[in-house]
Amino acid sequence: MAYTPELRKLIKRVEKTRPARVERKKRGEEFPAQSLKEREDILKYHPDFKDEGRSEIRVGPSKGYKISNEIVELLHAKSRVSPDLLDLSNPDYEIDILIIGGGGAGTSAALMARENGAKVIIATKLRHGDANTMMAEGGIQAATKNRKDSPYYHYLDAMGGGHFTNVPELVETLVNDAPLALKWLESLGTMFSKFDDGRLKTMHGGGTSRRRMHYAGDITGAEIMRTIRDEARNHKDDIRVLEFSPAVELIVNEKGHCAGAILYNLETEEYIIVKAKATIIATGGSGRLHMQNFMTTNHYGATADGLIMAYRAGVSLNFLHTVQYHPTGAVFPEQAEGLLITEKFRGAGANIVNIDGEQFVYEREPRDVEASTIIRECKGVGKGVPIPAGKFGVWLDSPMIDILKGKGTIRKEFPGKWILFKRYDIDITKDPMLIYPTLHYQNGGLEINSKCETSLPGLYAGGEVSGGIHGENRLMGNSLLDVTVFGRIAGKAAAGYAKTKFRDGKLTLDHVTKYHKELEKEGVDVGGRVSPMLLPDYSNPEVREKQLTTKYLGTIR
Repeated sequence: MAYTPELRKLIKRVEKTRPARVERKKRGEEFPAQSLKEREDILKYHPDFKDEGRSEIRVGPSKGYKISNEIVELLHAKSRVSPDLLDLSNPDYEIDILIIGGGGAGTSAALMARENGAKVIIATKLRHGDANTMMAEGGIQAATKNRKDSPYYHYLDAMGGGHFTNVPELVETLVNDAPLALKWLESLGTMFSKFDDGRLKTMHGGGTSRRRMHYAGDITGAEIMRTIRDEARNHKDDIRVLEFSPAVELIVNEKGHCAGAILYNLETEEYIIVKAKATIIATGGSGRLHMQNFMTTNHYGATADGLIMAYRAGVSLNFLHTVQYHPTGAVFPEQAEGLLITEKFRGAGANIVNIDGEQFVYEREPRDVEASTIIRECKGVGKGVPIPAGKFGVWLDSPMIDILKGKGTIRKEFPGKWILFKRYDIDITKDPMLIYPTLHYQNGGLEINSKCETSLPGLYAGGEVSGGIHGENRLMGNSLLDVTVFGRIAGKAAAGYAKTKFRDGKLTLDHVTKYHKELEKEGVDVGGRVSPMLLPDYSNPEVREKQLTTKYLGTIR
């Protein structure tokens, strides 16, 4: 869908103010960044500060914790399986390590587990690689080349971006391992963007004090996922992949150790029992729950499954009171609604402007501040751009990039977005894009330590499903780094556990029975809900009201 005549008229206002804004850029004059006081005031517009969007968890290890209503609904639900109906005595598979999730963290974990002598099964909900990693665009942070940069400055940036609430040991691990992670990816064949002499290109991201963002065009996540997925598939004797087989419940043996999981084959509608010496949860985020009815950048299967299963097994949650809304999600055309428009556009020089073509925010504020300012412009001061669907957005003035850096820069550095918008007869080298904040990242998750260990022996977690690394707000480029660094750590640690610490015992689902009794004791009305959700159902206008199974039957089939 091309821009309507009404929007074309509004684009004229952007074009009118563009020359002056470009000249300011050329002179090195930036729109003033917000002071700490201004940031505090602007964050009141952030969805996290809407009290009606959150409620208390009434059962489990994090009882009383107030988080998104949508996640609480899934925690206040019964299991998809009836513990007394499943026979766990004859597992379908027995393996050293079961990895739940086939994205960046899960695949990195599988490669490291294999390298450390373990046999692995990756159980993935959809296809191998169908994950938020595949959809990440902007880049991966690592202090690798700038003489004025080091993990020290990376640490300060990450802590500052997270409002200094991050778990220090996790941030320390993230930034110190970053150069090693990048070197590992390159050794496997990841093709990062480079200068003609072979040096890696880097750029700024929001909230960064140094240029340490490495990238592969605007498809960095896809390039990383391509590399590690191919590497994993080259080791079929040691890494087996079960596609369309999401986990629906963890198994905890009589010794109190995690001992695998129950999978559900989406094609045959059969349960699969996997016994494992160690289990890694790498299920990613929860954007498809559409918190507060926001659109999302997340892949189809991002429904918080890992949180639900691990919580039932006794693992605490942290930092889930904050959710990251990416400042620039496509809001027009409707077919691309929610699609991530990488922060790299702003790093390359594109302004964000309102209906009058006025710049109203510094382009590289941390994401929560940037998103809040855009929401205020649309809902607080009434300077958003009206679009046919009845929503509002603001302009991301992409043509500035070619003016500032030379014709052809956009097509070279942002090939994915240029091609995509061209399908809708929108040329982003000539016309700005309409954007609005979109649900992007699960800041919190399962509580882990720097070895990716959870409180449940034998259960590890890595990537977006875990919490504490990013505090209350994640900086651009630290998610692809997170999945690589902590995926690798989880794989190595789980392999060591499987060799030396695993204690065998009878497989049970006693923790599920106990959780159900706690729901009843607390008088929680589950309303027929079962979880994990597995997949959203968009045939229903109320996405979260209808799931694959709408009432508790014990089994799906």
